[in-house]
Amino acid sequence: MRMLDAEETAAALPWGALVEALLQMFERERRGEAHASPRTSVALAAGGVMLLMPAADLQFAALKTVTVHAANAARGLPVVQCNVTLMDATTGTRLLAMDGNVLTARRTAALSLAGAIRAGRTGAARMLLIGAGVQARAHAEAFAQVWGIRRLEIHARTQAHAEELARHMRSLDVDASAAVADPAVAAKEADLIVAATSSQDPVVPPQVRPDATVIAVGAYRADTAEVPPELVRRSAVFVDTLEGARGEAGDLIRAGVDWSAVQAFCNASPAREGRPVLVKTVGHALWDLAAAQLAYANRQH
Repeated sequence: MRMLDAEETAAALPWGALVEALLQMFERERRGEAHASPRTSVALAAGGVMLLMPAADLQFAALKTVTVHAANAARGLPVVQCNVTLMDATTGTRLLAMDGNVLTARRTAALSLAGAIRAGRTGAARMLLIGAGVQARAHAEAFAQVWGIRRLEIHARTQAHAEELARHMRSLDVDASAAVADPAVAAKEADLIVAATSSQDPVVPPQVRPDATVIAVGAYRADTAEVPPELVRRSAVFVDTLEGARGEAGDLIRAGVDWSAVQAFCNASPAREGRPVLVKTVGHALWDLAAAQLAYANRQH
């Protein structure tokens, strides 16, 4: 079984093809041809935890293994370590292993694009990015590549990180600026707003354009939220899975969202015009499976 390192994993997951792979997985999920088991958590020594996330369709199976050790930061080691293994569903033969951190970053950004497409949004001109970490960078690259974003404004807690990301995006021919002192001002002009932070409380301004697409990927627990309740309530809400969102999408839980009006990507109908669209993802093993299949198809022998 071959192992793809970080660089090889990224090369095997081009943005456009990855978005299409996720859209195809939504259809297999809708038809009942793909499924995933609930995430398993195992306690490890020194306060660590191991997470196991399996998924399968009619041809392939995948297992993501994640370990989290907060104390590793003091040891000079990665806090989060992850790999994804792809198998033949019929024989169990191990086919390919991939860098899970890179795969997760890329499929999360591609999932935001795929979700926005299912919500009826297919482009934007001006993007406000809140955050400057791994996920923020992945989303900036993905939307620049697939939607052709050419104006990007970045607001982050650490200004040096925002400036570094802006320089990187300018190297990709994007007009990027980190001079965003007040995101509320930038939000009034942006038709795409992406929040990718670890904030406990809302960071997206409540006032956005009526045609804005808002994407929130940072809050992954019921007690965290990046989007204020008033914006959640007046938006058309789309999620990657209803089950995951009900348990982990703090933005929606805090807002007391009407779950009967929330649409999962696999069954979504495009939103009506005249109100913001909110795309909220919390992750699911099926998305890792879709990415792993694409990486296997694109692997370099």
